[in-house]
Amino acid sequence: MADFTLHETDWAHDASRLSMVRRAVFIEEQGVPEALEWDEHDAMALHILALTLDGVPVGCARLLTDGHMGRMAVMPAWRGYGIGNALLAAVRHAAKVRGHAVLRLSAQTHAAGFYTAAGFEAVGPVYEEAGIPHVAMQLLLT
Repeated sequence: MADFTLHETDWAHDASRLSMVRRAVFIEEQGVPEALEWDEHDAMALHILALTLDGVPVGCARLLTDGHMGRMAVMPAWRGYGIGNALLAAVRHAAKVRGHAVLRLSAQTHAAGFYTAAGFEAVGPVYEEAGIPHVAMQLLLT
């Protein structure tokens, strides 16, 4: 069992740590073009950062003001330790606290089963984003 903590943060305070995880997972591992990874939403989003007990960033996710979550990533060596589930639970909680009735996301199709297991349902056909197949998913928050 790996020990980690989650922290709610924002781009102004943690851009470098959030960027480290997203660069490693999306740009380097998955080949997402750098120009598509960074956007204007980062500055306004709530970010959740997963850190080892000694402060090394190992995962992240963000919640936009409109109730969409995204940019969820876990460093390869840290997968399988519950970080993804913990990030998802933290974003779900934050969305409820902010009054969202529905949590929406754009899931890479290889990860759709993870979100389905957490209660999300697909709400449209598969489409391509950054050269990767995705599906729109949503979860009703009760």
